[in-house]
Amino acid sequence: MKRLFRLIAIVMLLLVVGCGKADHSTARVVEDFNFDWCFMLGDKASYSAPDYNDSNWRQLHLPHDWSIEGEFNRKNPSTPAGGALPGGVGWYRKSFVTPDIKGKVVHIEFDGIFMNSTVYVNGEAVGHRPYGYSSLSYDITPYLRPEGEENVIAVRCDNKQQPNSRWYAGCGIYRNVRMVTTSELFVDYSGTYITTPNVDEESATVDVSVTVRNLSQLAQSFTLHNTIVDARGSDEVSQSQSATIEAGETLELKMTLQLDDPELWDIESPYLYTMLSSIEVDGKFVDEYPTKFGVRTIEFKSDTGFWLNGRNLKLKGVCMHHDLGALGSAVHRRALERQLDILQSFGVNAIRTAHNPPAPELLDLCDERGILVMDEAFDMWRRAKTKYDYARFFDEWHQRDLVDFVKRDRNHPSIIMWSVGNEILEQWDSQEHSSLDKLPTEQRNLLMNFIAEGASGNSQDVERNPNVLLARHVVSTLKEYDNTRPVTAGCNETRPFNNLLRSGAFDIVGFNYHEQDYDSVRVWYPDMPFIGAETASSLNSRGFYMHPSTEELVVPARWDLPYNTKHHQCSAYDHSRAPWGTLHETAWLAVRDREFCAGTFVWTGFDYLGEPTPYSWPSRSSYFGIVDLCGFPKDCYYMYRSEWTDEPTLHLFPHWNWSEGDKIDLWAYYNNADEVELFLNDDSLGKSAKEDGRLHAVWKGVEFVAGEITVVAYKDGKEVMRHTRKTAGEPAEIRLTADREILKADGYDLSFVTIDCYDKDGNFVPTAMNQLYFDVEGAGELFGVDNGNAAGSESLKGSTMKLFNGKALAVIRTFRDIQGDIRLKVRGEGLKDATIVLTSR
Repeated sequence: MKRLFRLIAIVMLLLVVGCGKADHSTARVVEDFNFDWCFMLGDKASYSAPDYNDSNWRQLHLPHDWSIEGEFNRKNPSTPAGGALPGGVGWYRKSFVTPDIKGKVVHIEFDGIFMNSTVYVNGEAVGHRPYGYSSLSYDITPYLRPEGEENVIAVRCDNKQQPNSRWYAGCGIYRNVRMVTTSELFVDYSGTYITTPNVDEESATVDVSVTVRNLSQLAQSFTLHNTIVDARGSDEVSQSQSATIEAGETLELKMTLQLDDPELWDIESPYLYTMLSSIEVDGKFVDEYPTKFGVRTIEFKSDTGFWLNGRNLKLKGVCMHHDLGALGSAVHRRALERQLDILQSFGVNAIRTAHNPPAPELLDLCDERGILVMDEAFDMWRRAKTKYDYARFFDEWHQRDLVDFVKRDRNHPSIIMWSVGNEILEQWDSQEHSSLDKLPTEQRNLLMNFIAEGASGNSQDVERNPNVLLARHVVSTLKEYDNTRPVTAGCNETRPFNNLLRSGAFDIVGFNYHEQDYDSVRVWYPDMPFIGAETASSLNSRGFYMHPSTEELVVPARWDLPYNTKHHQCSAYDHSRAPWGTLHETAWLAVRDREFCAGTFVWTGFDYLGEPTPYSWPSRSSYFGIVDLCGFPKDCYYMYRSEWTDEPTLHLFPHWNWSEGDKIDLWAYYNNADEVELFLNDDSLGKSAKEDGRLHAVWKGVEFVAGEITVVAYKDGKEVMRHTRKTAGEPAEIRLTADREILKADGYDLSFVTIDCYDKDGNFVPTAMNQLYFDVEGAGELFGVDNGNAAGSESLKGSTMKLFNGKALAVIRTFRDIQGDIRLKVRGEGLKDATIVLTSR
């Protein structure tokens, strides 16, 4: 009966508004504004002038990162910590013709410009924004010329003052751009807010708030319709409200809709609805604004961690910086899809957007795939971490940036918590205290106890403490715009005198590292949920091994000490870590075995450009990733897959290409088995299994003899899996494998082509370092090359790249509206040439 009444109500609504709903002649038009730009690296005031001759500028389309196109150089002011790539000032220009804008408003929307951007239209400054991670919208209507005439938009990006980031940030209009044309009465930018305060199996209460803006010269009477549309495009329920808005004003309208038999958004079935907010004036729909959302419940408990839709769930998360390897920071949806494919393949169900607002496409994909998100706003507040970072803008801009961040992202069901900062130096009252966690444990504890005694005595001191007050201000600002999710921060001060944690403003205790303090959480913060906001910091290079594996390598010995080797690599065994961090297995066990810990965010999912701990130049990208900069798995990938998934896993390492007499430790990650047996040339070397505190099987000091090694996994005495490695001969050929061979001719689509090296007998050569040369013909272009070597000096935008431990990567991008074959040919020194043909449609 309930469904019958709902059907009748929908039919009546269609009868009432059907005539008006058919007329969308003045509704919202969203135009892809990425194409037909020109670019110049340099700076002149005349570049903003509409009549400036830019005919000799480079033609390109967005998103674009000019920094990744440069050469790695230790003299670049970004320093190796910032990727050792160039910065500077760059300008973009684009011409476009004014459409019919009578009674209309035109906005230009930028998802991100790095950094210190100023936008001009026809020579007049429209707006300025320092923070390179903020999304923004400008009303350019007053600056446009009459209909049919040409306009010029110019964008200045100023990233010359460096270092300004602790990792690679990129330069330019590196995210997507849209031109949005609406009527003068429209739903504002980021103008909807949807929550589901009451959810059960039978129904869900859906609250929606819509901000309407009137830029006309007169008051406007209108009707706002909010309609929930299911994933099949069918209307579920609708509600309407009439109102009058004065000229030049905004008006917030709130409604509550009841959704029967809701499909819940979950990590296994991420069901998405759409709220269609439509503005009707005199029988015409003058604006339509769709917002995707999900129906789900979230809860964090101090004793049992995270709950999604009433189900206890351990967060198996990774931290992710925003660069896309050889693409730099330029956002491409397909590259993000591939990253998430790889992360989900070893069981990741959560991402921390370290340490800034992400590209909107990442959140869209997490919504679609059921990946949970800790959405992070800042890496610093007032106290700077690098000379020219965001701290210099914080006082003037943080409130605007924080509000825009929350309003943009708050409708994403994937976001389950906010983070307002990472290792914020205002945790301490003295700048000197911020480095205490880097000291040896005994010395640190003595000093911490001394400081704690001086900080804990007077509650009035807390109430007057400027850092405590600042923490409360930041959190309360965020919660004014979304109070449905808990707020946390990544804290590297764990003791109760941490100004953020003693402010009382935070909902979740988030520790960066310090697993030795996890059990103290229940004493220091007994009623607060807890999360490992950042864990591990293990250091690994793909395919590089140092012996013996039983020796734990802490590199550098202390965070402020230099470290150097001839090879500039880190061992791929899980026995190498940063001094503040932990090994992968240790970090996971600390989370897995504590029910009160909601989960982990491993540092990091992928390697990233910049921050090449433990090294400096010539290293220029990180060693922290579970997979390398290309997306090729390191050995620790299989530890997580064996623990985080039920997918049958058996991974033997290292390779079996050594010198006669070498003593090699052999490890195997596995699951779904009781024990593993090792064979060398068919001779058994015994069985091994996981132990308390150890998540791998191991055979120590196996003397190398050429041939093959095999591990066999047994369950209840029966073989269930095996993995073999063979000694390879000299490199002889390369093979090309594309992740996708059929592409879209849209100027955005990508194919990631893996290059593997083999000997004459078809055995993979894990030590090959041959030089490669790339050539592309046809309906696409070579868009990037890489090999995962954090100390490599070749440009990631060039046409040459060495193999690194047997592998390399080429990225192909299609041309817009050009169909046909794309032919990639790869030549290798001492190797047979290889060719692969892709198709763009």
